[in-house]
Formats: sequence, structure tokens, C-alpha cells
Amino acid sequence: MARPARVFRVVVVRHGPAALRDPARWPDDDLRPLTAKGAAATRSAAKGLVRSLDRTVRLASSPAVRCRVTAELIDRALDPPPRIEFWPELAPGALAAPIFKRLAAAGRSRQELVIVGHEPTLAEFIGTALTGEGTPFTRLGKPSAVCLEFPAAIRPGAARLRWMLTRKQMVRAA
Repeated sequence: MARPARVFRVVVVRHGPAALRDPARWPDDDLRPLTAKGAAATRSAAKGLVRSLDRTVRLASSPAVRCRVTAELIDRALDPPPRIEFWPELAPGALAAPIFKRLAAAGRSRQELVIVGHEPTLAEFIGTALTGEGTPFTRLGKPSAVCLEFPAAIRPGAARLRWMLTRKQMVRAA
């Protein structure tokens, strides 16, 4: 999908289906993995997702295992695969506002960026990017993706919605 050189595109992806919270198995919830079925569904979705991406992208993820694995599955579907960056701004429970500061630095290159994270942070980030207010715009399924374009400044209220894809739509596109 060609776009003007000035536009910075951010593709926001929620991680794939993960195991249920279980403090006995994962006292540190950041270690909770995708389920086997969730990994398979995410692998299929990633193949369809990359058809909507630029040829070369940057890829950033929450350091939590479920996001890390989701990012790795997207990475494997890309050619050439980028190096995955791990951003604490995308960690579980993070606030949406710090993501804008990180994007401002990342957006200087104007290379399309895919970020993998968690709800409710991602919904709040999308709502803030589109409206300037922290009201969640949508609830993202596991996995699903939203493409935002920042035509000029990377700041709250400056984004435009380019597209949204559910897991089923991504799988059909594969």
C-alpha cells in the first residue's frame, strides 16, 4: 500500500490468545504464554497481516512472553524479517501517553512501525491518537490489528484510521 513519504504509519497489534491467568503456574504474569491453539491462530493471522504492511517495517513489542511470541510470529512472516525491539512502554498495565514519546523518536525515519501490546493500553492509545482523548476507540480481539497514519506530527489527536483487521480477516487474507 503506497503512501506519501511524509506519513508515518503505525500498525497496532494485540497479542494472540494466551493461557488463562494462573498465579500458581505463572506468579509473574509477564511469563504467561500463548496457548498452542492461540499460537497456531496467531501464525495464520500473521501471514495475512503482512500482506497489508510495507515491504520493510520496524517491529516493537511488549517484553511480556505472549507479546514476544506474537511479535516473533509476525517477524517470521516478514521478508526480510526485522529485528524485534522490546519497549517497556508496551508492557502490561502501561499508560498510553508514553507511547507517543517513543513513537516520536521512532517516527523520524517514517518507516512503518508495527507495535505488539496489551489491552486496555492499546485501545486507550488508539483512542488518544485519533481523538486526543484517552477514551478507548475499540476493543481489540486476540490478535487483531489497527493501522493508524500520522500525516504530520506524532501527537494525540493527529492520527487517521487507515484500516482495522480482525483475526478472521487476517487469516482470510493469508
